[in-house]
This record gives sequence, structure tokens and C-alpha cells, in this order.
Amino acid sequence: MPNPKTSNPKISNPKITGFTVDDVRFPTSDQAHGSDAMHGLPDYSAAYIVLETDCDLPGHGLTFTLGRGTELCKQAAEYLLEAHVVGLTLNEIKSDFAGFWRKLTSDPQFRWVGPEKGVIHLATGGVVNAVWDLYAKVENKPLWKLIADMSAEEIVGCIDFRYLTDALTPDQALAILKKNDATAGQRESHLLQHGFPAYTTSAGWLGYSDQRIVQLCQQGIAEGWNHFKLKVGADLNDDMRRAEIMRKTIGPDRKMMLDANQRWDVDQAIEWTNALAKFDPWWIEEPTCPDDVLAHKAIGEGVAPIGIATGEQCQNRIMFKQFLQAGAIQFCQIDSCRVGGVNEVLSIMLMAKKFGIPVCPHAGGVGLCEYVSHLIMIDYIRIGASIESHVAEFVDHLHEHFEHPCVIKNAAYMPPTAPGYSATMKPESVLKYRFPDGEIWKDRV
Repeated sequence: MPNPKTSNPKISNPKITGFTVDDVRFPTSDQAHGSDAMHGLPDYSAAYIVLETDCDLPGHGLTFTLGRGTELCKQAAEYLLEAHVVGLTLNEIKSDFAGFWRKLTSDPQFRWVGPEKGVIHLATGGVVNAVWDLYAKVENKPLWKLIADMSAEEIVGCIDFRYLTDALTPDQALAILKKNDATAGQRESHLLQHGFPAYTTSAGWLGYSDQRIVQLCQQGIAEGWNHFKLKVGADLNDDMRRAEIMRKTIGPDRKMMLDANQRWDVDQAIEWTNALAKFDPWWIEEPTCPDDVLAHKAIGEGVAPIGIATGEQCQNRIMFKQFLQAGAIQFCQIDSCRVGGVNEVLSIMLMAKKFGIPVCPHAGGVGLCEYVSHLIMIDYIRIGASIESHVAEFVDHLHEHFEHPCVIKNAAYMPPTAPGYSATMKPESVLKYRFPDGEIWKDRV
């Protein structure tokens, strides 16, 4: 792709002049896609953001939801954009990226939903990711390459270290990044050739029949998958049967992970997971309330050597900090939309590296796999520097609605090649699935 800067000098520092935010919902509940022990009928949805600029180069971002409530994220994003983003140039944002991020998360008239929590923080993720998409497009690079090429100082300058320095200081973050610099090129070459290992959840939704689990596992094996996740938590007898079906179908050598989606109290989580231990699960994911650090630690002690994985619903970097400090998790599941965008994700990946915990991102939903395909490249090249016990979730839903969908090859995410953060949805998809006036929703509403 030719660099647009050569034909339009203004594009090197676009000014954000306006925006649109759409409530886009897909009726995935019709076929039980995404169903788990806590979310029986989710409609995968997104508050979809487009930044308008004075050079006709847009920035695209989104925050993922499950249907009802998307309108709240939309309104929150509109507020943040109007109050804090419109009128800024990209260079003004880049010159103090951490300060820009703090402004979004610490609005003095929104402290009752913050700092860094609630619907405002969900919206912040979409807004911040849209800015990064614009930044990467201006530099004519995919986002992962943009950040992979940054200096350690530039990366650290994107992070707000307030509340983190008891676990990670700017100097410690610099040391992690600089230690990896000499071998970063080797890891980038490896990714370009082999990609980053992935696991599939598409075979194990709670609402799927036994026959469908078998069929999808067999299909996954034929496609080269070696890691499969099963949703559990609603009924122990059903879970025992379904876990046995999956284990028999995938065989003893492939990894199987379990996901309870926050369903249990501590004692129940220990009892239930130990009952399922006979099927050799690698981890139990979200066994209890996603904010309860001590409960996760207790469950981990009660079910070892099965690992504890969480992070999908972890609302901010402070919660991740506490999970890591307490030794309460063995797998760090960053989510590209649940926290406040790329800046906050960078801080979480750096903390995970310091505490020796592998980053295994949550994905699926709307656009999460597209986002994650960049984040895992950044982690491997610049921060985590390993694929040992690192694996990223993949769910085969809704990628057809994106201009540059993620690419899976031999059960691995391949590095994105298009400039930006892969969040651009097809206009016809936005129009068709926009709530409540899109074609797909008119009759339903």
C-alpha cells in the first residue's frame, strides 16, 4: 500500500473534527453462539466508533457488549469524544499519550463511575482504540508493527503509571523492554512465518448439543487445532458428560480448558473443578466473581495443579495488578475492549511479564479476535518474548463483517498486514445490523 503521506502532507498530523457512534448488534443468540453458564442468550454487539478528521482518513474503534446496554456504551463514547477528543490533533495526543488516557479515565464530573471502571471505562477502550487505529493508518503500518518499531521510551510514555508503581515502575518497564530489544527481530520473523498459537472455543459453547461438540472437535482436529475450551458451570452431571465427550474426541495429548464464566462460589468451584479434574483440564477460567482476588487464590490452592485463568471481565489494570501480586492466577487473560484500550493493555502485559505469568488473551465476540491478533504480536516481540504456555483465544464468529478480518493458519494467528488496528467494519454490515433501525432488527423490535 503506498504511503498516503506522500500525496497529502496534512495527513501526518490529522485533526479530529467529528465522530459517529453506532449500536451494532448481531443475533447470535438464535443459534446459542456465545452461550455460557452466565450468559444464556447473548447477542454479540458493539458500540462502533468512527473518528472523522480534516484529511478524510478515519479512525475506527469499538467496545464489545452482549446486546442490551450497548446504548449506554454508545452514549458514554459520545460524551468522551465530544468532551475530550474532538478538536485535538494526533500529534497533541501522541505528545502526552499517558496524559490523554488519564483525562479520559478521570473526568472530574464522572467520578461516581470511576476512575477506571463502569460503562465509561468500556467506552474509553473503544475511543482509545480508535485513536490508535488512526495513528497506525497515518504511519501506514498495522498496529502491532507500529508498536513493535517504537523505542522502549516511547512505549513507556504511553502508560499511566498512577496506582501501579508498587508493582511496576517506569524504570522496571523500560528494563523489560530493553532486555528484549536485541532479539525482537528474530521473534518478528518467527511470527511472520509461523504466527502465534491459538485455541478454539467454537466447539464448546454451553448451548451446543453433544453431537455438535463432537462434530466441531473433529473438524477442529482436521484443521490442526491442539487447544479446545469447554464452557461449564450450569449442571455438574452435564459438565462431566460433556467434558468426557470432548476429551475422548480430542484425545489425551491435546489441551482442554474449562470456563465457568463467574458462576461459582469458592467451595463450589473447588468441588466442581476437582470433579472435572479426571479429564485433565489445563485451566479453569473465571471460576468465581472476576473482582475477587482472594477467592481466585483460594480456588487455585484447592484445585492445583489445574491453573487459574481470568481477566475477561477484569475491569482495569488495578485488578490485574492485585491478581498478579497475590499469585492468584496462572494465566493472564487480557481483553482488548474490557479495559481502557491499548495503553492500559500495555501496562498489564508488562506487569504479567514482571510476575512471570503468561498472557493468554480472551477473544471472540465482535472484533476481539481482530484486536487480539495485534496484541499478541506486540507481547511476543517486545514484552513477553515467549510462546511457552502462551496461547490466544479464537472464536469463529462475525469476522466476515470486517474489512480486514484476522487470519488463522494452522491454528495460529498470522500477523495483520493492513494499516490500522483491524477494527473497520463493512458499511453494509453496520447498516444491516444497527440497532434498532437496521434491516435485521426492524421486525424483531
